[in-house]
Amino acid sequence: MLRGALASLPLLVAVAADRPASGVPAALGAMLAGINDRPGGRRAAVARLGAPALAGGAGLLFGSLLAAAAGPGRSLLLLPLVFGVLGLAAGAVSSTGPVASACGTQVLVAAVIGAGMPSPDPGPVRALLFLAGAGWLLLIRLVLPSPGRRGTGPFRLDGEREAVAAVYEAVGRLLGAAGGPGALGARSALSAALDRAQDALSGPWLRRHASSAAERRLHARYAAAFPLAEAATALAWAGAPLPDRVVEGPRRLADAVRAGGPCGALPAPARTDAGLRALDDALLGAAAVFDRPSGVIRRPHRTPGHISLPAGALSAAGREYGLRVAVCCAASTFVAQWLHHTHWYWLPATTVFLVKPDLGPLASRVLCRAAGTVAGAAVFAVLVLLPAGSVLPAGAVVLCGALLPVATRHFAVQTAVVTVLVLSLVVLGGEPSATWGRVVESLLACATVLLVGHLPLPGRRGHRVRAALDVAVAAAHRYLGHVLNAPGDDTGRGELRRDAYRSLAAARTAIEVSAAELPAVARHSAGAEGVACAVERLVDTTTACAVELDHRSARLPASHAERLAAQLSELDRARAAVRLAVPAG
Repeated sequence: MLRGALASLPLLVAVAADRPASGVPAALGAMLAGINDRPGGRRAAVARLGAPALAGGAGLLFGSLLAAAAGPGRSLLLLPLVFGVLGLAAGAVSSTGPVASACGTQVLVAAVIGAGMPSPDPGPVRALLFLAGAGWLLLIRLVLPSPGRRGTGPFRLDGEREAVAAVYEAVGRLLGAAGGPGALGARSALSAALDRAQDALSGPWLRRHASSAAERRLHARYAAAFPLAEAATALAWAGAPLPDRVVEGPRRLADAVRAGGPCGALPAPARTDAGLRALDDALLGAAAVFDRPSGVIRRPHRTPGHISLPAGALSAAGREYGLRVAVCCAASTFVAQWLHHTHWYWLPATTVFLVKPDLGPLASRVLCRAAGTVAGAAVFAVLVLLPAGSVLPAGAVVLCGALLPVATRHFAVQTAVVTVLVLSLVVLGGEPSATWGRVVESLLACATVLLVGHLPLPGRRGHRVRAALDVAVAAAHRYLGHVLNAPGDDTGRGELRRDAYRSLAAARTAIEVSAAELPAVARHSAGAEGVACAVERLVDTTTACAVELDHRSARLPASHAERLAAQLSELDRARAAVRLAVPAG
């Protein structure tokens, strides 16, 4: 909340200099960067906040130039056409990942605002002010300590350290859940923790080199968690309960990560089977890493399952989402231009936020947006009754900026906070207040997105789910082939295992969002959950087979081979049931 409040400092400076309109682009840049700000490592924040800010600055400049080219008055052809084409490209790129999604959203929103919101400053100056506001928030993010930090050590590594410690805690929870009904959920939680740690450590500095011993040590400790995660997954797959002392080792390692020191002696499990031997060896390896003063960077490399941004944007899922964004942007811009009112840019800008698929199911997004807008407009309507000049809107911006990091946890609450913030910026920019006009525009945007989201488009629906499942199935097959053909390559096996579980998690997320849609949309992904379950069982069994081959014998036990054959057949049947294309290779 402190970061959010401090982010409004450029606006307050502009208000104090009696140029509040010049502070609006900076406040807008800080607001959009605040929406993208999430807990985690500072390295990841550079890309998560910086890349969308650059896209937004370019969009604001483009929109300002477009407004000058279109001229005053209605533009029923040029603006809808341009924003439709821009929406097609930005929507296709947005389907490739969370950072790309934020970039696509910001370039569209900023372009619409640049074309519609009047400003005394020229386009290049507005873009620079926008980047200054976003850059100020990013600087605060990098400099200030994380709230509620745990452990010791340099605070600039708080997020990365906590992410790695969470991995060891998740390993301990999985070992404790082995043999019980919570084992599957604990294994999914471990996969999610590994994903978060991987993202936290993949920032622009640590990806290439580490500038301090603390960074090298943290990266080495993350790498030491891989064998532990593999052994814990194999033990959970076996289904036998484990003694309590087995859980103690990973917990001590988590505490040592937070403290930044050695782990000390770890309780060793009895080496009675392959899984426990693998766990014991992993604990010994981790203890050796933790007792070294520094570590060696484990350089990540691009796995075979990595899909480049152009390939993802041109895929069936990218084309489908890009087309829907284009239709939404063009239609909402046409309606807004036809209505021809002062704040016409609100309608297409709201539509861009609503059409994002990573904010949850469409029907839920629409309801939350409508409710949040009405609540925020009602609050602002009360505020404007108080005679306080420009002080009250500026204070509202500071308060909303402080609340924004907390409000992002729920879309309706975030919408209410953003509504108050945007209406305050409009007043500071010298435009007349249009509180209830904002409500009407949001309701029109909700209707537009809801209609376009259920329009029958050319081709088959559900590309997002099918593409995610195809990636997960291909990753599982690559992982299995590597385990059977190169059992001694631990490093390559670890990378492929991470790729398989991460692809599976992405597929499950897409399936859950699709299943929560209205029946007209949800039916297009019917049966996808069965495929995901089959992939999950195959990947878990493959991990158990890898442990057996490493710590038992050179040949796979007959029971494991039979389970693999049965699960491969089950996966083929599940895919045939939903008519999914088998990936090449």
